[in-house]
Amino acid sequence: MNKLSFKQLFMRLSLKEHIQFIKQLAVLLRAGVPILASLRMVKEQSKSKTMIAIMDAVIKDVENGQYLAGALKKFKKIFGELTINIIAIGEMSGNLSNNLDHLALTLKKKQALHRKIIGASVYPIFIVIATLVIAIVLTVFIFPKILPVFKSLNYDLPWTTKFLIFVNLALRNYGALIAVLLALGMVGFTLLWEIKSFRFWFQTLLLRTPFLGRVMQTYNSTGIFRTLGLLLNSGVTVVQSFQIVSETTLNLVYKKELTVIAENIMKGESISANMNKNSAVFPLAAAQMIAVAETTGKLSETFSYLANVYEEELDETTKNLSTMVEPMLLVFMGVLVGFIAISIITPIYGITQHLSPK
Repeated sequence: MNKLSFKQLFMRLSLKEHIQFIKQLAVLLRAGVPILASLRMVKEQSKSKTMIAIMDAVIKDVENGQYLAGALKKFKKIFGELTINIIAIGEMSGNLSNNLDHLALTLKKKQALHRKIIGASVYPIFIVIATLVIAIVLTVFIFPKILPVFKSLNYDLPWTTKFLIFVNLALRNYGALIAVLLALGMVGFTLLWEIKSFRFWFQTLLLRTPFLGRVMQTYNSTGIFRTLGLLLNSGVTVVQSFQIVSETTLNLVYKKELTVIAENIMKGESISANMNKNSAVFPLAAAQMIAVAETTGKLSETFSYLANVYEEELDETTKNLSTMVEPMLLVFMGVLVGFIAISIITPIYGITQHLSPK
């Protein structure tokens, strides 16, 4: 392994830096700046050490007569199959600046979609963590101050209080062990996630889960359809487009389906017929529209249209997610905190009822 290859193991570009590179290059090429001079200008404007190192290697290869796509292929793990193939097609067709514009737009929409999913997840996760922290504080720090009073009186405590005492003792005596077990569980899940068979099984399970499965289907379909529309519009063949999308897709269920579709297209089968086979992966409505597009020859337009439709649906879902989840979170918070409050208040009330003045 040479020095450059070794460095590539540690090279990372954020999606924002990736998009910025594509946009800068598109603007410079459209302005009539030669490819080599454009790359040098991108390098000069970049503040990222990784991008500067990449540009040094790419400029050297282009100076030696390589195409840009060929030079970037050394950094396939950084830029991905999609970027390299779109640039390659653009160089061959002479429409590199237009292809780069479409690519930048696709990547930007992918970034926005990713942010929407993360943004929609933050509120529920925060509420759940805050509720658990409140419950632990009440159980570990507040409840023990009242516990001696209960023990000093000969009073049969209700089961809720007995359960809370058990939880309190478990947290105080085995808190460190529980924390270690939880940490080991998280590490174990992370290690299992690296095993493809487990990841495939888990992603399949999520796709079959009510509501969450629909969100996953919409999210993945949006990205896949948008990329297919871009590739077909750029002049990539149907089979090659599905192969490229399969390479760039992180979800293993979709990766497998797209690979199978590419193989079946080569056998003469239609795209829509393959998508109809598994309604948990691709929406049936999309398959029906693609069937029409296959007869009219407007596949790229249809894929782009479907991407916009499902992006709007996902946008609406993420906007309404807090409204839909909030009642469940409030119930969860109320039940947990209410249980602790009842466990503390009930015996106090019972004890005061049995007290009689001397």
